[in-house]
Amino acid sequence: MASKKKLQGLVAATVTPMTPDGQINLPVICQYVDYLVNMQNVKNVFVNGTTGEGLSLSIQERKQLAEEWMCQGKDKLDHVIIHVGALSLPESQELARHAAAIGAGGIAVIAPFFFKPTNKDELVAFLQKIASEAPDIPFYYYHIPPLTGVKIRVEELLDGIKDRIPTFQGVKFSDTDLLDFAQCIHKNETEQLEFLYGVDEQLLGALAVGANGAVGSTYNYLGRQTNLMLQAFAKPDLALAQKYQFLTGEFLNFVIKLGFGVAQTKAVMTLVSGIPMGPPRLPLLDASEEFIAKAKAKLDSIVWPDGD
Repeated sequence: MASKKKLQGLVAATVTPMTPDGQINLPVICQYVDYLVNMQNVKNVFVNGTTGEGLSLSIQERKQLAEEWMCQGKDKLDHVIIHVGALSLPESQELARHAAAIGAGGIAVIAPFFFKPTNKDELVAFLQKIASEAPDIPFYYYHIPPLTGVKIRVEELLDGIKDRIPTFQGVKFSDTDLLDFAQCIHKNETEQLEFLYGVDEQLLGALAVGANGAVGSTYNYLGRQTNLMLQAFAKPDLALAQKYQFLTGEFLNFVIKLGFGVAQTKAVMTLVSGIPMGPPRLPLLDASEEFIAKAKAKLDSIVWPDGD
């Protein structure tokens, strides 16, 4: 795995394929890797996160998935980042040790969300205990306050964090607070940290304030178009970049109104890729046939600037 490369560009937040009876479907991941690389031009993945239902999986399942992504991604993917966050500190530490042992390109940790940290020091102490179990690989904080309820500003969190966590490499920032995100980048310009944005429909705004890249579920099936948006932004051709962002937003705005979550993401990924992603795990329920039909019609109706 070419993990020495800087983590930038698109990172697919991977779906966890499941069989019809709800077991993880490991044999599908080989096909999944090839699809991301060859069809979407996405060579980085974020495994066992929100889109991957990581917190709904057993520790053993999470280890098996991490191993399979590492195995199938060898010589094909640039980075495999494993999310190892859990409500239990010992479980998270166990997952961190496992990720390090299998050669992961990095680990990420979500804030605990039942007994929540109430201030920066509590959160950093929790993160440090996990990062120290994998002292030779990059560590990322996964900031997603809409789901965790932990609203400690990342700008504040980053102050002095490298002293406590030497392996700290950056943030997966899944929040709409672009002021906080921009201040993180502005105040840490000399640190060479990686700031990866996680709200797909606002990526262009995040790029404008200096995002290194993005982690998201839509890059599983709209990765090629989003890569074209990144290219347009880099030229710079802002008008073309806006067209791509507006069209991604048009699709997401449409499906969000129908009810769009992990189950529906799995259905869209199955629809676009042809790879059976299966149902979600309870308490999530499978996407309805009506949703699938409407989502397909909407996707088919979009005319992308590249003519697709």
